[in-house]
Amino acid sequence: MWTYFLLIPLGVAIATYGTLIGAGGGILIVPALLLLYPYESPNVIASISLAVIFFNAISGTVAYGHMHRIDYRAGLLFAAAAVPAGFLGAYVTSFFSRRAFDLVFGGVVLALATFIFRRPAPGDAHHEATRHETAHRLIDFKGTRFIYAFSNRRGVLLSFGIGLVSSMLGIGGGPFYVAMLVYPLHFPLHVATATTQFMLMIISLSWSSAHFIAGGFGHGLYRTLFLAVGVTVGAQIGARLSQRIAGTIISRIMAAGLLLIGVRLVIHALQN
Repeated sequence: MWTYFLLIPLGVAIATYGTLIGAGGGILIVPALLLLYPYESPNVIASISLAVIFFNAISGTVAYGHMHRIDYRAGLLFAAAAVPAGFLGAYVTSFFSRRAFDLVFGGVVLALATFIFRRPAPGDAHHEATRHETAHRLIDFKGTRFIYAFSNRRGVLLSFGIGLVSSMLGIGGGPFYVAMLVYPLHFPLHVATATTQFMLMIISLSWSSAHFIAGGFGHGLYRTLFLAVGVTVGAQIGARLSQRIAGTIISRIMAAGLLLIGVRLVIHALQN
């Protein structure tokens, strides 16, 4: 039982890093659980991860909400597209072996890390709306103006696809949603990370419920609760750190962490 208390500082560290880059922590929680519990089933790992992401996202959303950096309208739209995809992903997860699970997860993470390294996040320059795009404007608590435009249709389609894959892997999809908002949808990075936290709050609640109904939660309750304590604190720290770090640095930090995680998981899968 005492070993569960070690999950609290782990949760703090994961949520601090995850909230800083908009990942919600799932991209780190899953590999951490895979390494700590090598014989646990993918269903239980995914279920614990999604439940912890929910607590992390609540805390992160509150912090970013006070900063006025969340695009609530876009977040609701894209979360609504991801939720049904998550139910399908929860069903598909049951057909994965542990080795295949590690390989797929590691490969996806490596691909995302490579993309971000090769194309760091752009600045917060104004993107002019085209015929099929909607213009948005935000003013944060510091008075900084964010002006950007994106295609709702493209965002919905991408969100559904990311939702399907992310739910299968039990990661929530934070880094993938940040990349989606920043690159094809032209969101400023600080708005993208904040909006992603809001999306993850909605998405992870729905997906973790799906995993619970499917019987995947198993005996992961205590691990979830102890991790939840840590991530609630860590999310507040990560959100505050984001105020002091430039967007390009945040994207590099995200890519570096993803690269290390992806390599470790692929090696672990190939050795088994």
